[in-house]
Amino acid sequence: MLQQIYPTISHNFEYELNKDMQFAAAHYVPSEEAGKCRRMHGHTYYANVTIAGDTLNASGFLVNFAEIKRLIHDRFDHTLLNEDTDNFDDENPCLFPTTEVVARTIGRIVQNYLDQTENRPVCLQVFLRETPTSYVVYRPKRKAGDGR
Repeated sequence: MLQQIYPTISHNFEYELNKDMQFAAAHYVPSEEAGKCRRMHGHTYYANVTIAGDTLNASGFLVNFAEIKRLIHDRFDHTLLNEDTDNFDDENPCLFPTTEVVARTIGRIVQNYLDQTENRPVCLQVFLRETPTSYVVYRPKRKAGDGR
């Protein structure tokens, strides 16, 4: 795994968990402006998911690292992202599988899982590296009054 330092996000939670993972996936960006990226091609994506909260669950975890890997790695590894029509759409530019949209999708998948847990931690950030020189940081906006 590529060892790196990720951008940090300020918060007031007691615990912060970071899960690194990688997955290999192909995609294409169905837009004239995408240039060569219109053609199907693949990446080894490196992802870091930042989760925070104040309360540990009954097992003493903020969230089990294995669950985050299951949600993301097991779902996307060795796939064609465009075929995941639950998350991506070749007709809607807001849902083309660009690195930005993939990072946002990872954040939403993780948060949907966290919302079902007893201690309800939050996904603060997704760092997604597509190539050695290109990455995206996605930070979901927080609603007023949610303590974040």
